[in-house]
Order: sequence, then structure tokens, then C-alpha cells
Amino acid sequence: MFQRQSLSKPAHIIFCFVDHFEPDWNHADSQTQSQRIDEWLRQYPTLAQKHKDADGCFAKHTFFYPAEMYRKEHLEKIAELCKRGIAEVEIHLHHDNDTEQGLREKLEKAKSNFLSHGLLGKDKNSGEIRFGFIHGNWALNNSRRDGRWCGVNNETRVLKDAGCYADFTLPSAPSDTQTTKINSIYYASNHNNKPKSHNTGIDVALHGNSDGDTMIIQGPLALNWKMRKFGIFPKVENAEISGTNFPTSDRVDLWIRQRIGVKEKQDWIFVKVHAHGAKEENAKALLNKPLDEMFSYLEEKYNDGMNFILHYVSARQMYNIIKAAEAGETESPRNYRDYVIEKNK
Repeated sequence: MFQRQSLSKPAHIIFCFVDHFEPDWNHADSQTQSQRIDEWLRQYPTLAQKHKDADGCFAKHTFFYPAEMYRKEHLEKIAELCKRGIAEVEIHLHHDNDTEQGLREKLEKAKSNFLSHGLLGKDKNSGEIRFGFIHGNWALNNSRRDGRWCGVNNETRVLKDAGCYADFTLPSAPSDTQTTKINSIYYASNHNNKPKSHNTGIDVALHGNSDGDTMIIQGPLALNWKMRKFGIFPKVENAEISGTNFPTSDRVDLWIRQRIGVKEKQDWIFVKVHAHGAKEENAKALLNKPLDEMFSYLEEKYNDGMNFILHYVSARQMYNIIKAAEAGETESPRNYRDYVIEKNK
């Protein structure tokens, strides 16, 4: 967990929204899938372009699209949002009873499919294709107790070898896939080849050692005492936004108070929230007043220039800024959005 040290002022808030975007949710037919994507194309640009950060950048959405359900027409549409600078696309994957070789093949096929639409990023030095990743059903590194929805114990190693720059799956509480390490950015440890090997790892630190498997970028996880079950027990705050769990100002404050960051770089705070945005009940919250009010609150309270400076970023840009912090860069985070991985052009 990020150490609780006094903040230098102003503190930079690097805010990222990742979406487990599944148009085929609940076995939807082709027409319903298209309607779900069209709703985002119709409404999201207006919402995103109402909101700017300290750098003049619009709010951003990173669509983690399921590789196993690839449809050309889906990514053609989502790519239009990317061209407007308000979205990027990364890889989401649901698999079950898989093997290391099977996973490698799935990732290579996904890279090829996504690249055909001009998506994903590339290493600025080597030119190699790089991608962010979210695991379906939360089961990264075969982490479910029942062994379902993965099968590959050394998944983070396979991901790294395939070009994955970071995993954005966590937090997953209350699922049993949740790690004991929380509110952290770290390199997964996978030396024992056992399930859930990312349960621990090496914290990303200023001038630290990056020797490990895929970087794990966690969102905030806490107890929310202002939202209680049965009026007694605090709710688990796992940074998920849904049709029944709106992004209220109290929740935003709680996310930022977790102060997730790079060790010894306490004035850069990384906030990653998530949703399953294709589901109709969730899209109503994400494309209307609740998300609009969340962005407004971020801009009002966390972008005053004296105490806080706000930066809206994609998943790729968040990783780049983390790497800049790790390397000891001292300029504004705004200068490091493409630090090591740039958009594939």
C-alpha cells in the first residue's frame, strides 16, 4: 500500500476510467450488441467534451474490449471515438481451462485484430506492439478458488512476454480473486508458478527495481462508512461505477484518500475507476448526470492549481506517467503521457 506521507503541494491527480466493455453481455443478439455500442457513440462525445483537465484534455474512457468476441463492426465504431481523442481501446479476455500456449495464441490473435483498426500502442524505442489488459471474471493468474475462468498459473509472465505493459483488473473484492496487496502499483511476483501469484509483488518505487512480471495497477479499495449495509456495516468501496452505485462526491474523496502511487513520489496520486459500461442499466449512469457530476466535482475540488492539479488519462497514459515517476522525472505529468508507449499510428 502507498505510504501515508505528507503531500507536497500541489498534488497531481491522475484519473483513469477503465471499462470492461462487453457488448455481448447476457448473450445478447447482434442487434442488441450494436445498439449498446451506438448508444456510446451517440452520447459519450457530448459528455466527455464538456469536461477538461488542467492540461486542456477532455475526459477519457478506455474500452477494454473482449478479445474472444471480436467483431469487425464493433471495433470500427469504437475506433471513431478514439480518433476524437476521448477514448482508447485495450484487451479484455475471458477464457477457461486454458493453457500457456492457448493463451499466447489468443493474445497474438487479439493483437492482430485490434491492430487492423489502428488500435493499441507501441514501444517508442523498439516499435513493438504493447497493450493493457483486464482479465474476465477477475481470474488473473488462475486466482479463483474453484479454478474456473483461467487455467494459466503464470499468466502475468505470458502477458509480459506477449507485450502487455500493465494489468488493470484489480480491485475485485468481494470476489475471492482479490489480492491481499491493495491500493498499490507493483510488479507481480511469479516465481512459484502457483495460482494467484500476483497476490504479492514489488512496489513500483522512485528509482526502483522493475524486475518482475507484468505491472499491476490497482484501483482504490476501502471501507465506505458513509454507505452502510443494513444501516450498520460499512460498504466495500471498490471503485466500480454502476447503475446502482453512482460516483458520488463522497466516493471520489475516498478514492483520492487512498493515495495510490509510486513509492517516494507521494505528490502524484493515481486514481483508476472501472465499470461494465455496455450493460444498459450501467450506461444510463455513465452517459448521463451521475458521471457528468463526477467530472464536475473533480474539476471543482481537485483542479484548483494550488492544492491539486487534475489530469484525465487513458490506461496507456497512466502507465506512461507511472514509468516517468519511477524514473524520477520532475516535470508535470502532462509531459509524460507518451513517455515510453505511444499510440499506434
